[in-house]
Amino acid sequence: MESVNPATGDPVETYEDHDEEAIDETLEAAHEAFDDWRRRDVTEREQLIESAADVLRENEDEYAAVMTEEMGKPIDSARAEVEKCAWVCAYYAEHAGEFLADERLAADADVAAFTSYEPLGPVLAVMPWNFPFWQAFRFIAPHLTAGNVGLLKHASNVPGCALAIEAVLEEAGYPEGVFTSLLVGADQVERILEDDRLAAATLTGSDGAGRAVAGTAGGELKKTVLELGGSDPFVVLEDAPLEAACRVGARARTINSGQSCIAAKRFVVVEDVYEAFVDGFTAEMDALTVGDPMDPVTDVGPQARSDLVAALVDQVEATVDAGATVELGGEPLEREGYFYPPTVLTDVPEDSPAAREEVFGPVAAVFSVPDEAAAIELANDTRFGLGASVWTTDLERGRRVCRELEAGLTFVNELVKSDPRHPFGGVEDSGYGRELGRDGILEFVNRKTVWVQHGRRGGDETAVE
Repeated sequence: MESVNPATGDPVETYEDHDEEAIDETLEAAHEAFDDWRRRDVTEREQLIESAADVLRENEDEYAAVMTEEMGKPIDSARAEVEKCAWVCAYYAEHAGEFLADERLAADADVAAFTSYEPLGPVLAVMPWNFPFWQAFRFIAPHLTAGNVGLLKHASNVPGCALAIEAVLEEAGYPEGVFTSLLVGADQVERILEDDRLAAATLTGSDGAGRAVAGTAGGELKKTVLELGGSDPFVVLEDAPLEAACRVGARARTINSGQSCIAAKRFVVVEDVYEAFVDGFTAEMDALTVGDPMDPVTDVGPQARSDLVAALVDQVEATVDAGATVELGGEPLEREGYFYPPTVLTDVPEDSPAAREEVFGPVAAVFSVPDEAAAIELANDTRFGLGASVWTTDLERGRRVCRELEAGLTFVNELVKSDPRHPFGGVEDSGYGRELGRDGILEFVNRKTVWVQHGRRGGDETAVE
């Protein structure tokens, strides 16, 4: 397994994959560790995840550099990612006990009944390369603190990040076997999912990968949570705060160099402000600095792999061939590394790749619609349903339009983003289940009903199922 610096195309380091024997040993260690870990008081698990937050903060520059070197994230964004990982750890350190506390249930006068939230066991996390620390820690923080143990199968182009994450938890004091990074290819995932020692799985990635994991896990009757792709609409109504919409829109499309599931991808603009938005938005995109991701002035770094640039080229060329107009960019940069510039496409046909597919790079498709109703219809005309935002100075109107948008996350006058305090996830081909918040920590627990009968013995012969 080899990591490559996408800013130069040069190899960084080569790692030895885990073989079948190592996979089996890891599964057995996780299985054995769970028996002790699940019985530890939640306050001890909270203290350990708080220690992980401390380790992240103390080594922020080191972990940021690993991310930037392996997948090209601009260095300031990489530092912000480490900070967000520390935040999610601290959040569950403070709130896990509250979320997992027994919940009293309605019952007869001589009965005490409650729900007990108990961990499931070893959980496999199949994680992507685009937010290599954040995606892993938004799994680790809630689910290890709930008493599960974790196995991380990270993307094959970020093995250094995978091992660094494992080292964070080791330094924080986690017991052996509670969390392990497995350096394995995608061809090993099915075999791991089918192992009886694994209880559940979560995946962040493409809908194709999600279908494969869900199919295998479903055959084994194992719980899954899937956070898949998106083609998020950015809806600009005629009364939008236009300057802010242009500025934030450029950031929403190019955050993480455009490689984000919740990046704004389809800009749906009411025709009254269409020309003004295109002019302002294109100017904002053009002002972004593309360059060395280790340079703090860089806004847009390289794409993470050469094949990702090739995919962007194909999508843009096919969209232009179908009739779209290139307002900005449109071709890969002729320089060392895997760079694609901020790109704006207008007159985008609704059956073209930029309209129908997830475009995973700094390419924006802008559409003109006559009114609000048409904007909502076009925004919902996608098989995805992850995030969406609407821009208007009428906040009540914004709330109403948000209810009409078919997505798991909707925002008014802000870009779509995740927050440890709020549930995160999508609908339709963007997946199912929720991460983060109270909802997230309860995804991989047994919601056990406990009934305690007082004052008499024996069963109720009239009871029915």
